[in-house]
Amino acid sequence: MAKVDGQTVKVGDYVCFKSDIEQGGKIVKITRDFMGRDVLTLYSEYGFEGGYIGGQDTTQELAQDCWL
Repeated sequence: MAKVDGQTVKVGDYVCFKSDIEQGGKIVKITRDFMGRDVLTLYSEYGFEGGYIGGQDTTQELAQDCWL
C-alpha cells in the first residue's frame, strides 16, 4: 500500500498524474525506490499520451506526484 493525497491506495486502484498532460492509470504494482519513496506502476489498456510516455501502456510514477 502507498499514500496518495493522504489516502491509502493499493493495487487495483486508479490514480491521476501528469506527464505532458493529465492522465490516469490503474495501479498494478507498488515498490519503493532507493530513497524510500513509494513508486506506482500504472497501466492503461488504451495506452498513455504525450511526448514522454505516449504509446506505452505502463509507466512508473512517484506516489507523491499522483492524486485521486
